[in-house]
Amino acid sequence: LKEIAPSTALRKWFNHEPAKWDEFLLRYREEISGSPALEELRTDIKKYSNVTLLYSAKDEAHNQAVALMKILGD
Repeated sequence: LKEIAPSTALRKWFNHEPAKWDEFLLRYREEISGSPALEELRTDIKKYSNVTLLYSAKDEAHNQAVALMKILGD
C-alpha cells in the first residue's frame, strides 16, 4: 500500500534522525489519520493471520514500519 507511506516531505524532514522520532510519529499519525489505505490495512490485519510491513531504512528502530506498527496499536 504505497498510499500508507509517509509523504516525501515528511520523510525528507525526518531524515532518519532519531532525535526527530517522536515528532515524526505525531506528524505521520496526523498525515494518515482517516486514510482509506490505513483502514484497508486494518481490514487486512483482521482478515489474514500475517501481514508484513516492509521498510528500506538502515535503522531498525526508527523507520516507517515501526511507526506504522505503533499507529496501528493505538
